[in-house]
Amino acid sequence: MPSLTRAESTARGASISVTSYQVDLDLTGDAERFRSHVTIRFRATATETFAEVKPAKLLAVRLNGADLDPATFVDNRLPLTGLTEENTLTVDAEMAYMNSGEGMHRFVDPADGETYLYAMSFLDDVQRIFAAFDQPDLKAPVTLSVTAPPHWTVAANAELAANPSPGRWEFAPTLPIATYFFTLVAGPWHVRRDSHDGIPLAVYCRRSLAEHLDADAEEIFTVTKQCLDRFHQLFDERYPFGKYDQAFVPEFNAGAMENPGLVTFRDDYIFRSAVTDTQRELRATVIAHEMAHMWFGDLVTMRWWDDLWLNESFAEYLGTRVTAEATRFDGAWTTFALRRKAGGYAADQRPSTHPVAPQEVADSAEGLLNFDGISYAKGASVLRQLVAWLGDDAFLAGLNDHFARHRFGNATLADLLASLSAASGRDLGGWAQSWLRTAQVNTLRAEVTVDGQGRYTEVVVAQTAPPTHPVLRPHRIGVGRYAVDGTAERVEVDLDPKVDEGRTVLAELAGAPAAAVLLPNDGDLTFAKIRLDPASADAVPQLLPRLADPLARALLWGEALDAATDGERPVGAVVELIATALPTETEVIIAEDVLALSRSLVDRYLDPAARRTALGVLADSCRRLLDGAAPGGSLQLAAARGLIAASTDADLLGGWLAGRDVPAGLAVDVELRWAILARLVLLGAAGEAEIAAEAAADPSATGAERAARCRAALPDPAAKRAGWEIIVSNTELSNRLVEATAAGFWQPEQAELTADYVARYFTDMPAAARLRTPWVADEVAELAFPRYAVAQSTREAAAALLARDDLTPGLRRVVVDADDDLRRALLARTAVAATTA
Repeated sequence: MPSLTRAESTARGASISVTSYQVDLDLTGDAERFRSHVTIRFRATATETFAEVKPAKLLAVRLNGADLDPATFVDNRLPLTGLTEENTLTVDAEMAYMNSGEGMHRFVDPADGETYLYAMSFLDDVQRIFAAFDQPDLKAPVTLSVTAPPHWTVAANAELAANPSPGRWEFAPTLPIATYFFTLVAGPWHVRRDSHDGIPLAVYCRRSLAEHLDADAEEIFTVTKQCLDRFHQLFDERYPFGKYDQAFVPEFNAGAMENPGLVTFRDDYIFRSAVTDTQRELRATVIAHEMAHMWFGDLVTMRWWDDLWLNESFAEYLGTRVTAEATRFDGAWTTFALRRKAGGYAADQRPSTHPVAPQEVADSAEGLLNFDGISYAKGASVLRQLVAWLGDDAFLAGLNDHFARHRFGNATLADLLASLSAASGRDLGGWAQSWLRTAQVNTLRAEVTVDGQGRYTEVVVAQTAPPTHPVLRPHRIGVGRYAVDGTAERVEVDLDPKVDEGRTVLAELAGAPAAAVLLPNDGDLTFAKIRLDPASADAVPQLLPRLADPLARALLWGEALDAATDGERPVGAVVELIATALPTETEVIIAEDVLALSRSLVDRYLDPAARRTALGVLADSCRRLLDGAAPGGSLQLAAARGLIAASTDADLLGGWLAGRDVPAGLAVDVELRWAILARLVLLGAAGEAEIAAEAAADPSATGAERAARCRAALPDPAAKRAGWEIIVSNTELSNRLVEATAAGFWQPEQAELTADYVARYFTDMPAAARLRTPWVADEVAELAFPRYAVAQSTREAAAALLARDDLTPGLRRVVVDADDDLRRALLARTAVAATTA
């Protein structure tokens, strides 16, 4: 089906305006289809346009009282001709339920057999629910009516206006919303209700998760209320969409979706086992992120997908900020620095990099590709840098002016810059050009000279940019001077490449006693990779265990991991740093992310022998961290997970699974059992019988996903054949089960077993990508890429695939980026081989 182009959107947006949608859905049919009836009222200044719909069967179309010939319908386009000033379009259709997390997703809970539906209209999938003019700038009120089984609960964007008979729900009209925000949930949902500051609140989950939602409902409501209060302090415009419902729904693709009045979340955020505080913080941050969208995205909507950053960058920045300022998770910026920015830096250095605010996004398919670490983490970091430069008062004044000017409408980058410039008195054109219109990341390197008395003679922060994107940017940063005992002093400086051509001399530090570690970007105010001077890098192992500030520790860990990723230091140096500093770590997010980020390097950058040695070091470090952690706490759980993932001791893991020698306070609950079993499968100490027994004990949707991942990881040729068939040809299984299979298929320990599938990826994936919707196809393609086949032959196969002209845009980007990751890993292995030769 054709993707809506920017040119088409602009032309249609200039020629029509939508007055209203009246939608009537009948969900009482079979398990395959539902009935959809929509009446669209719109004004037109042209005589023709088109609407979009993706039906299973188009039943009838009437325009201004006249029947239209269904034969004119092609792909998803419904041509409309003979338009007048005022027009009424009605479309009747049978629509297909989806199993991909898009459109009207239908899910049967294996735990109890109950059926649940939810509508996911993003990015252009409202067309799978009802006919529409499906572009962001044709906003209109939506009035919804639903017929469903009488024992179900139905909720939607707006308040329920009437329930005239059992099985019939009629909702009030929404305020003007973009089509991609339409949603509903329908099924025997478990509901908890509350209210705050005059706003009705509700949370929904399926019945099989009721006890787990009940256990966490107070925390979810508390975070929601705290965030509402903080946003009301920051913004003049109160939350405008009436009620604030949050539904935790099954098999969701994204973390959440900001539908006004009814935010949908993946129900993994309803925790059924013990979790770390990092996971609770993530849930709180996602709640705050989606709430930020009520202003950035819902109240004021981007005009087209080239201004995606007006949605996601602001929600990412404000979600992190409000979580840190208003909830108990006051370390949210530490998490952002280590976890979120790592993804942003990686995305910005790949061949597919793009500006935060591209000049042109040709069509909606390209828009989907830009939901990445650049639009989220880099954009949020750029906003944090803007606040450091403008000051918070001017920044917030500009945002409030922006809301006032464009409420319930659409806006562009130029609109926002006009409001911010007026509020701050600064021309932001140059800033926007360097930060928003150009791609790639700068590197800030500390260069120091020290005299014989241990004092600085010169301190320089040198800024560089890659040759492909030679843009030096202005930065306001902190520079921290850390003594080996962890005490610190900090200065804030401006780096202005127009003045110093990228070499900023910190004259105020001349003659000062040299620090053990000089840390550029202390406080993490800007988006830039950092490199320590050699003496500082050497002192990090002694400093980290004594450094009280978790954000500074996160930045130092991030610097070490990034230098290894770039091949500037060996991965073995990171492993040694883990052995020295991880067992003394007290911040759970740092422990978890250091283990996760370093594991990717260990598994891909090291040859098999070096990898085995490194895993032994990781396992020993986790064991020491576990021994020192408080029983029952988050750090203990994080250490146990790390030990399970790295251990080769099948007797230890098998004992834990059987309840033997488990550390005091550690609950070997359902999720930890699956983690242990997954590791035992890789070690050859468990097989299909154990997987089947665990799945029988956990007859949940999550249990089915965990079992699928374990089965795909079995060191058995038949299991690999079955897994590959699921990945490349099965369209019956849901999105989550296919993704779980893809996630388990490739394992570093199974290079010989999976060697034949390396070539098959490049042969099979183009057709496989066209079997599924773009979101799911891209996720499966990324998970199924042979990431551990670090060899020149893999890169050659990738190059041959990329030479084809029939790839989907998503598959092309996946392979381009995955190949670049392979390039880095191959260079690192080559460098190590040259050093040891």
